Amino acid sequence: MGAVLSPDTTSRADHRKGPRRRGEVLEHAILTAALEELAETGYAGLTMDRVAARARTSKSTVYRRWSSRAELLVDVWRRFAITGAEVPDTGLLRTDMIVLLRLLSDRLASHVGLMLRGLLAEMVSDPELARAVREQAFSTGPSAVIAVLQRAVARGEVAASVLDSRRATVATDLLRSEFLLHGAPVPDGAIMEIVDEIFLPLVLSAPHPGVSRP
Repeated sequence: MGAVLSPDTTSRADHRKGPRRRGEVLEHAILTAALEELAETGYAGLTMDRVAARARTSKSTVYRRWSSRAELLVDVWRRFAITGAEVPDTGLLRTDMIVLLRLLSDRLASHVGLMLRGLLAEMVSDPELARAVREQAFSTGPSAVIAVLQRAVARGEVAASVLDSRRATVATDLLRSEFLLHGAPVPDGAIMEIVDEIFLPLVLSAPHPGVSRP
């Protein structure tokens, strides 16, 4: 009778059947496998062994890139969440923000939303994950807003002081809260209220440098 292969042995054997992958191709395969595993098992069931097997690579290869599940999941979030290339540029701050929040809402209605809920749930009991999420994962939406605001500053729509204030990220913070409380997609009416009744009044009222507050 032939030897019985363990899951780890099977993973090592399987990944050698195809052409050797390196660099970005291999990284994308691993991150995609982690995303699929997360959708099937949740963060609690996510293991490096299962990710390696699904990606058809070795566990040691996964660990050479990510030392923990937390690090891996943060990179999954950054890869499959909104990217800078998708930041809208309509020529006006208001329409840029509406388009951006609609895009983020659509993402939250997909696997990205499931990932976010999983991240937030696990942050309570996993300090390592909580730190990684605060430092990296939640910078994606705000960084897109900063890109939009930088263009608005260049056009003279808002003061540059907005970029370093809490006002800059209030729209994405409110969108995330709306999603967590009510689910996704976030209604278009709620997006319009966030932009027109909260975000724009805050950023348009920001004083220019040298103007004192009352």
